[in-house]
Amino acid sequence: MGIEEFGGGQGPQSDVLVVTTNDVPGYQVQQVIGEVFGLTVRSRHLGSQIGAGLKSMIGGELKGLTKTLVETRNQAMDRLVEQARARGANAVLMFRFDVTEAQDVGTEVCAYGTAVVITRTA
Repeated sequence: MGIEEFGGGQGPQSDVLVVTTNDVPGYQVQQVIGEVFGLTVRSRHLGSQIGAGLKSMIGGELKGLTKTLVETRNQAMDRLVEQARARGANAVLMFRFDVTEAQDVGTEVCAYGTAVVITRTA
């Protein structure tokens, strides 16, 4: 697995800035639009489950599950950005992830934050 398969987040050209902070230095919040979220539920595929079971006996990273979680988090974040954009936001503040098991069939990932309109301060 290369480093590109482990990461996530936005590319440098995104029109909706997503940050984990309450504000953005050099910018002022002009309008608070409200909470936005992106949600996805992914089931584990049989090969990953078998591999994870075997790997758990000897230890080490569960690379198949890591890759699945990265893809899932990226999809949830993409959906959050789509919702923020559709509601007229150009930023999401206080961005977070919540991950839970979904009734033993998969993993639920929710990306959430506060959609806002920000402008650069002089």
